Amino acid sequence: MRSSIKVKSSLFLAILLIGTVFGLSLLILKGIHENQKKQTEDMLAQQSKLANVYVKQVYLSQTSENPDDFFKRYGFEIARQIGIISSLHITIYNMSGNIVGDSLPLETTTNKDIKDTLQYGLKGKTVYQEANEILNYFAPIYNTNKQIGVVQFDYSLTKNNEFYNEIIKLFIKIGLIIIFLSFIIGYFFFNSLVNNILKLRKVTEEIKSGQYPNHSILNRNDELGYLSQAIYFMSNEIQKNIKGMQQEKDNLQLAVDKLEILEQQQKHFIGSITHEFKTPLTVIRAYIDLLDMYADDPKLIEEAIENIGKESHRLYEMVEKILKLAELEKYDFELNKERIDVKELLEDYCQRMKGKITKFGLTIQTNFLPAIIYIDKESFTLIFMNLLDNAIKYNKTNGNIIVSNEIKNNIVLISIRDTGIGIPTSVIDKIFEPFYTVNKDRSRLSGGSGLGLALTKDLIEKQNGTITVESHEGVGSNFIISFPKID
Repeated sequence: MRSSIKVKSSLFLAILLIGTVFGLSLLILKGIHENQKKQTEDMLAQQSKLANVYVKQVYLSQTSENPDDFFKRYGFEIARQIGIISSLHITIYNMSGNIVGDSLPLETTTNKDIKDTLQYGLKGKTVYQEANEILNYFAPIYNTNKQIGVVQFDYSLTKNNEFYNEIIKLFIKIGLIIIFLSFIIGYFFFNSLVNNILKLRKVTEEIKSGQYPNHSILNRNDELGYLSQAIYFMSNEIQKNIKGMQQEKDNLQLAVDKLEILEQQQKHFIGSITHEFKTPLTVIRAYIDLLDMYADDPKLIEEAIENIGKESHRLYEMVEKILKLAELEKYDFELNKERIDVKELLEDYCQRMKGKITKFGLTIQTNFLPAIIYIDKESFTLIFMNLLDNAIKYNKTNGNIIVSNEIKNNIVLISIRDTGIGIPTSVIDKIFEPFYTVNKDRSRLSGGSGLGLALTKDLIEKQNGTITVESHEGVGSNFIISFPKID
């Protein structure tokens, strides 16, 4: 189980503070102890010098005496005087290690453990030892040029030890207070940092689950603030990349769907074009077979020529329209747009088609307003001629065609209305599909292939136009095309 960063930081802070205070306390206590030791040594060394000076003075005043006699006579007095000067218990030993002077003879107790230490003093060395809070300090004493004994200073360490123990207690109290206060201050400081880190961690978890921040998490001017800005920038980039990938995925899915639709349309197109080609070819083939059998029949020959001509013309028109439609869908051919006056162009087209209209026993009514549109003239000719030709083909005997235009909301609307057979409401949405015809027999008689409206719709949409149909079966149809008007 992973430990919380708060627990780890708090534990680290506590250990660091305790270790620091403990280490500093040890160093300071060691310094105090060494200072006490040095002061004691210096003081006892000074006392030993004074003792030597005093011994030399007394000894010089009694030059006839040897050291043993000298100590027998003056040893206890010398010890008493040095004790008064130093305020310490003084013991004097001769070179044999025997006590020859004591400043407090009634309180003298023999310490058996000093024998080895005394031997160093008898060899002219200054030594000391501690026992039961008493420092036994041994220093050689000399006459003018020769060691004649050893002086022992008994220095009580009680006050030093009491002072040292008081310092330890003071350090414990102060140390605990410092640790507590430092821990509280440090805890709040580190807790603030930890909380910021936890915020960053929470945001990274949210980013992992797809939730992205809309602003920087921390408002700081240090490394955590920089990290916060970096996470925010990173999340934005991730979000952009994911959106881009999702968009690419959607585009790919649309492309796949479109390809599937195109595949179906291609199959339908191939099936339809095969069927449409087969019909006129069947007629042509049939007349060829009849001519082989009845080559001398003038009436058959005349009929064959007429029908073969019609069917071959139908095939030609079908191929032309298929090529035009394929060119529009596949190659998006160039359009040479220009400013044209709708009124002038429509009047010209209607005039051209008057002969065919009259031939079919129809009448035409026109009502045109001046309007300028920006369009490819050749495409507009094909659009209008296809719609007008359909109004002729699918009209009734003695029927009427009304062609007009109007302007609404800066849009030019052109209407081609007929009084023909009309279109059932259920199939209006299908009439712009390639090879779709409402009346198969009527289309075959008129040479229709079902490609005209599909081609017309493509041409209109490629020039920012629209086409709609209003029709009811038996009462005629109204095709309305629109283009943006320009000034």
